[in-house]
Amino acid sequence: MLTIWCNMQFSGRAQELLNEGTRGHRLVFPETRTRSSLAAAGKDEVLAAADIAFGQPDAELVMQTPGIRWVHLTSAGYTRYDTPEFRAAAKGRGLPLTNSSSVYAEPCAEHVFAFMVAHARRLDIARDVQLGDRSWPTAPIREKSRLLTGQSAVILGFGAIARRLVELLAPFSMRISVLRRSASGSEGVPVITPGELPHVLAEADHVFNILPDNAGTRGFMTAALFDAMKPGAVFYNIGRGTTIDQGALLARLQSGRVAAAWLDVTDPEPLPPEHALWKAPNCFITPHTAGGHDTEFERLALHFLGNFERFVAGRELNDRVM
Repeated sequence: MLTIWCNMQFSGRAQELLNEGTRGHRLVFPETRTRSSLAAAGKDEVLAAADIAFGQPDAELVMQTPGIRWVHLTSAGYTRYDTPEFRAAAKGRGLPLTNSSSVYAEPCAEHVFAFMVAHARRLDIARDVQLGDRSWPTAPIREKSRLLTGQSAVILGFGAIARRLVELLAPFSMRISVLRRSASGSEGVPVITPGELPHVLAEADHVFNILPDNAGTRGFMTAALFDAMKPGAVFYNIGRGTTIDQGALLARLQSGRVAAAWLDVTDPEPLPPEHALWKAPNCFITPHTAGGHDTEFERLALHFLGNFERFVAGRELNDRVM
């Protein structure tokens, strides 16, 4: 019998799936649970008795608890575990860390795809008119609308979300390049290096940032890279707010150097109501909702249970990041 610690507040069908899929094993929960896959758990004595941690366990406590044999995260991001200390501890005792990128790839890719289509068809202008004077500016909106077919895009980061986004973009015959640390040869699109990025940005109509937050990506999209972007290009961020120079983006939106920004992530979060980005020209913000969907919790439970079967059988785990 394995003891499985879980700090997610599952309910309804999701909890039923978890109960059924772990029957014969022991499920334990901390006093405080969360409905957010982004929220970190605090120190919890219950975790110390667990074989498996499912949710967002305290990274330091995991390192101090040698009995934990596997950590499965309810998020695609794993910033708080992506440290030299945690990596060394995990490697030293053969502790696998898996995430839920398979759960969030589809909704996140669809979200940023929706951003792109909404901007191309200038749905933002039409919405403002509806909420404003309710005029009928047919000609201006038609003139500002753009065809996506044949345009170019660069994607910063190439994980599960980016791979799905490439598939969604395929019908538009776009010229797509991706930035990643090392090419595997299986990307299906050209892979560029950081040194090549300024030249590629100068030709791209769309710049999608899907970078995770870690020591190597914080502040990656600098003022110089924003300046390297093609005039009229649109910037999208569904990675992490910390990976861009937000002040530089704001300045370039205000000057018109960057045509528009569609952001699902910011720094900080929540973005304060008085923050200048809220009123920046052509800046459109969703409150970190890209991964959300009506079956999110059921899919999180099923993803864990699929990996749980693999763990019990001694098979390779899906979405392993360490």
